[in-house]
Amino acid sequence: MVSQEQQTGLVREAVGVFETAEALDAATAELLQNGFPRERLTLLAGEKAVVEKLGHRYERVEELEDDAKAPRISYRSTDSVHAATGAALGALASIGALAVGGAIFASGGALAVTLGTGLIGAEVGGFLGGVLSDFIEKRHADYLHEQIAHGGLLLWVRTQSASEEKVVKDILLNHSGRDVHVHEIVAGK
Repeated sequence: MVSQEQQTGLVREAVGVFETAEALDAATAELLQNGFPRERLTLLAGEKAVVEKLGHRYERVEELEDDAKAPRISYRSTDSVHAATGAALGALASIGALAVGGAIFASGGALAVTLGTGLIGAEVGGFLGGVLSDFIEKRHADYLHEQIAHGGLLLWVRTQSASEEKVVKDILLNHSGRDVHVHEIVAGK
């Protein structure tokens, strides 16, 4: 079967603006529960990427809702950001403990020294993980603050049929999305 995108070179997508990350996460969670693949959910990229790609600043996200050239990023829930920072923290703590503890053990040190040093290594790794975690959390918070300062969090959802369009619009509206509508853009933009 040939898709509309293959036939016309155009794709249809629903778009909406959200006031809070919680409202956006609730809408996207419901979209995912209704079978919409994560790959079809995108957000407006950060302000720096917008300026680099479009060559100008924007005042309000509404200016970019229907702009096929507006740079986008894949949707990641707030929970996935927290999971990523937790994984980074755990990995660095493990690496610190293994690296430092392994080095002492290989040099012929006593088991007690090895265990003690492993704990110090875990603390160092944990500290580095905490710094990385704070950095990731701060970048995410800065992104959210930047988008909200420009009028909200912009979400696009690619659709494949009129029935999908209705479902997406209903979900976005049910979660306080505003300026919810469907448009066509050139595929691959």
